[in-house]
Amino acid sequence: MPRSSRNTMGRTFLRQRLAGCRGAGNQKTGVRGAEDERIDDRTPGVSEQGNAVVEFVFLAVLLMIPVVYLVITVGQMQGGAYAVTGAADQAAKVYVSAPDPASARAAAEEAVLLAMADHGFSDGRARLDISCEPAGCLSPGALVTATVTLAVPLPLVPSLPGGALTAATVDAAASQIVGRFR
Repeated sequence: MPRSSRNTMGRTFLRQRLAGCRGAGNQKTGVRGAEDERIDDRTPGVSEQGNAVVEFVFLAVLLMIPVVYLVITVGQMQGGAYAVTGAADQAAKVYVSAPDPASARAAAEEAVLLAMADHGFSDGRARLDISCEPAGCLSPGALVTATVTLAVPLPLVPSLPGGALTAATVDAAASQIVGRFR
């Protein structure tokens, strides 16, 4: 085979390879189509610059809002649990130190309202129940149990007329013995 025909075949092969690498439409002929011209004229990734940031921000907001709301709701329920525990303890202590049942009940309700207000629950959702072991609640040696129940409201949700949306209902009980010497 003469040297000149070999060079021509080599050049043709090289042209076909280069055309294939550039994304040519027909590798055998090296002819480029109109759609290949459009593809080659674009710089790769130019039209999608900045999309990752937008998608990240959108998905982060979409996923983080429910997580943050859940954390706030759990915190509200924990605050309600602390509030009823303190309120029940103080109500029982105040009740056994009062001189008569009427003033004891009023003092216990006031202690519950103060404990609820200290924890941010001042809308009167707490309920106080007093029970006594023997029949006479203020007789020496009687066991007085104060039970406080609170319907914890959903955070950031306004109250609707006719119904209240609550996250949970928490309660706590505390007992005190009426002393012999008052």
